Amino acid sequence: NQLSGYLLRKFKNSNGWQKLWVVFTNFCLFFYKTHQDDFPLASLPLLGYTVSTPDESDGIHKEYVFKLQFKSHVYFFRAESEYTFERWMEVIKSAASTTGRISLLIPKGGPAEMNGK
Repeated sequence: NQLSGYLLRKFKNSNGWQKLWVVFTNFCLFFYKTHQDDFPLASLPLLGYTVSTPDESDGIHKEYVFKLQFKSHVYFFRAESEYTFERWMEVIKSAASTTGRISLLIPKGGPAEMNGK
């Protein structure tokens, strides 16, 4: 399952948003400055992340925002329309539930144990 498109990512310590071209593939989000770029600025493996809509306490009063969270790591992304918002939620939820099943196969100490490290 693949998806790509522009999303706005909320800056951590301000009200600003950064427009990024985001590609979802292989249970991972890849972030690019524009859709023409060959090399991602960053990537985010979705293993262990949950996707939801923001809580009132998050203080985000915008439409089409979803929240990715893993322990203390929280990211907010804003889609351009209801349709794209629903598509992103759908693929990320399916990735999160699939990776949840995969994680049962990983030893308690994490993937490093499998490599003998």
